[in-house]
Amino acid sequence: MEERYSIGEVAEATGLSVHALRFFEREGLFLRPIPRSSGGRRVFDRADVEWLTLMNRLRDSGMPIAGIREFASLVAAGPGNEAERLKLLQDHEAAVLAKIAELRACLEVIHGKVVVYEAHVNAGTARGLWDPAS
Repeated sequence: MEERYSIGEVAEATGLSVHALRFFEREGLFLRPIPRSSGGRRVFDRADVEWLTLMNRLRDSGMPIAGIREFASLVAAGPGNEAERLKLLQDHEAAVLAKIAELRACLEVIHGKVVVYEAHVNAGTARGLWDPAS
């Protein structure tokens, strides 16, 4: 028998809020309509949790909701569009790598300032560093 999960359990397993899960559903980001119990509560399965984990990673890494929706739509459509899926993922991968490079460049500048300030603070010569009055 396949495991079934409540929305609260899925929220805990994925790190997404219940609000975010409902948003994902409204935006059509699931591969299938999420079934409901006889009491009207959403019932998720393991595949839904795995899919949500991927969707959350795409979102956290900066993929726009429109891109996630397009990817979800392609996957839900089934076989035959793998090249389109690959292109979407490759484009996103390139964007993430560019952002990482940009952040590394920022980190280098910040780290340089940390090194300068540490040296001055430790030497007791920090007074006046970037003093707006001078």
